[in-house]
Amino acid sequence: MRPLTDDETKTMFEKLSKYIGENIKLLVDRPDGTYCFRLHNERVYYISEKILKLATNICRNKLVSVGTCFGKFTKTHKFRLHVTALDFLAPYAKFKVWVKPGAEQSFLYGNHVLKSGLGRITENTSQYQGVVVYSMADVPLGFGVAAKTTQECRKVDPMSIVVFHQADIGEYIRSEDTLT
Repeated sequence: MRPLTDDETKTMFEKLSKYIGENIKLLVDRPDGTYCFRLHNERVYYISEKILKLATNICRNKLVSVGTCFGKFTKTHKFRLHVTALDFLAPYAKFKVWVKPGAEQSFLYGNHVLKSGLGRITENTSQYQGVVVYSMADVPLGFGVAAKTTQECRKVDPMSIVVFHQADIGEYIRSEDTLT
């Protein structure tokens, strides 16, 4: 495990800021200790410094993962968030979308959110803004990117896509062998 370079940190924080804005600092300086981001096998892990010190006793080639995987860097050096980061993104999300109970299953199968399945949306959500998708019972289901602004969502037809799917909790079952 190694610390992220400046470019890697900038790329990752830009992606995180699409979803939680300036609340990124709340991820690092927490009341229960200091947390940091570390890179291992092109994956970024969110880990407490106490556990990081313990993990240094394990050889790099024997270490599979430690902490919570936030995402990975692609071969083109873009950062892709994993669904495992949802528990940390949801409390700090600036823009949220709630889906109707009938549309939950469709979203959990990896499909986009249509206007007909949209329950509520945060005011002043801009186009291509990162959003966290919730059920109507306020359970975080995943995250995506707003395809339309809040005002456009009111006027579009029911079969229009309003949120592009990025990740959902159904991936724990669909991709269990590739998630770490």
